[in-house]
Amino acid sequence: MSDDSRPTPSGARTAAVIPAAGRGVRLGPGAPKALRTLNGTPMLIHAVRAMAASRAVSLVVVVAPPDGAAEVKTLLDAHALPERTDFLVVPGGESRQESVRIGLDALPPGIDIVLVHDAARPLVPVDTVDAVIEAVRDGAPAVVPALPLADTVKQVEPARAPGEPEPVVATPERARLRAVQTPQGFDRDTLVRAHETVTENVTDDASMVEQLGLRVVVVPGHEEAFKVTRPLDLVLAEAVLARRRLNDGF
Repeated sequence: MSDDSRPTPSGARTAAVIPAAGRGVRLGPGAPKALRTLNGTPMLIHAVRAMAASRAVSLVVVVAPPDGAAEVKTLLDAHALPERTDFLVVPGGESRQESVRIGLDALPPGIDIVLVHDAARPLVPVDTVDAVIEAVRDGAPAVVPALPLADTVKQVEPARAPGEPEPVVATPERARLRAVQTPQGFDRDTLVRAHETVTENVTDDASMVEQLGLRVVVVPGHEEAFKVTRPLDLVLAEAVLARRRLNDGF
């Protein structure tokens, strides 16, 4: 829940794009991942509310499955969302990258900062969202929230056949590595240029900006902004929501 007593951030207008066109195969058969429920509410709604909780976000664009835009619009209309935030649903593309570009194309004039947020990260706290926006407002062309790694990471030579042992090639220095989350924040013109320039499929939008040779900076992420990908993640997300209800009374 947002704190309406906070002053509204001044300056650049911000919109959030949520690509939600994927099927989420790792969670198994059934509804698309973004429409799976947490505490009885679809993950997508939690993610939209997480973006709208920031008083800096004036518009949330949801990029729906190509054949599911009407269903997603009905879903948004059926759930209570902040009146100060506008919402738009557009049909997505075949890849995440194409869906983000479609969301960018749907933005009206006057938006200067764009957040790109995974629908599968429904529990990101508003302080993290605001920190990303502030870093872009302070001049960074691209900003990612990230956490230090708890585990040692090994670089391996991928197995030639499933089940074969994979030889370790190197052990990167853990202190220099971060696990990246969303929302990722961008100067709008920079992100548009990245999508016009970088053609290969990438795993996140910040890497597209990196390929332009521009600076990407990291701000602290949050442990509750984890990605709901596997069935165990659903259990963890329900536990986080239960704890929030106890602490916040809702």
